[in-house]
Amino acid sequence: MSVSVPNEQRSAYYEQIASQRMAPLWESLHNLVPKQPKPQAQAAIWKYAQVRDLVMQAGAVISAEEAIRRVLVLENPGLPGKSSMTPNLYAGLQLILPGEIAPSHRHTQSALRFIVEGRGAWTAVNGERTTMHPGDFIITPSWTWHDHGNPSVEEGGEPVVWLDGLDIPLVGTLDAGFAENYPEATQPVMRPEGDSFARFGHNMVPVRHRVTDPTSPVFSYPYARSREALDTLYRNGELDAWDGVKLRYVNPATGGWPMPTMATFMQYLPPGFQGKTYRSTDSTVYCVVEGRGTAHIGDAVFSFEQHDVFVVPSWQPVQLAASSESVLFSYSDRPVLAALNLLREERI
Repeated sequence: MSVSVPNEQRSAYYEQIASQRMAPLWESLHNLVPKQPKPQAQAAIWKYAQVRDLVMQAGAVISAEEAIRRVLVLENPGLPGKSSMTPNLYAGLQLILPGEIAPSHRHTQSALRFIVEGRGAWTAVNGERTTMHPGDFIITPSWTWHDHGNPSVEEGGEPVVWLDGLDIPLVGTLDAGFAENYPEATQPVMRPEGDSFARFGHNMVPVRHRVTDPTSPVFSYPYARSREALDTLYRNGELDAWDGVKLRYVNPATGGWPMPTMATFMQYLPPGFQGKTYRSTDSTVYCVVEGRGTAHIGDAVFSFEQHDVFVVPSWQPVQLAASSESVLFSYSDRPVLAALNLLREERI
């Protein structure tokens, strides 16, 4: 039998339980257990042509050494003040100028670098350096020493910009963040460039290699090889109605994701491609490598072109179209959702 309780009596009761640090679930159950995801993050785009000058101006505002990492955070308009692109993912544009060193440190957050423009700078991970080229995907595994550098102008150095992607918000939610500075600006180089790729990048692994770390032993994935793979598959007639030609990066030692918290992808959209609509519970950050087109995300419509960055929040319908030959790099929190059995997809 339903009993009607006066509002003032109910309010008084709520005050009583609040004094004991308790709250009524029935007042918030519909928000805590929604019928479908209701993300605070919003679909948004950062037009590189509009922000590039601001990124370059940062070089005159602060040095790479003083900043530790000279980065402009891409902050989702639905998550103000949180330095977050999505609830689990961070994104930022980092600049390193000729002759600079971004000093060595390590942290529990996993990181990826996707090179946007410029070439010749390097990143070092646990004693091995790799030279950066536009379109390269480079990872910094959790708790590995890493530093970045750029040759001087006399040595051919030029400004280099890359997209940083990290799991900072996720690690923060888990209260698992640790960091440590290396005693020197750069770590010692102990292996020649290309060593890790030679060991793991050719569909082979060292004969006695044992997997002890879920992160890929290859930390640099060259764009030239990724682009070649996409082109070959397209020429062979492989074209998905939703994704065009889309491949995921892998850990060659396990076949799994390169990092345990972030998935990474590269896809090709031919000229005139009109993708079908889909959605999934992983939130995705895109960076346009080549071309131009349109992204329909929920009720938003964004025109994209080379180097633009845009974000698709969880469970938002997305449809991609290309007006010219286009290549898109993307990363998401898919491994986390898959591991927790929370990944859901719908192709509409």
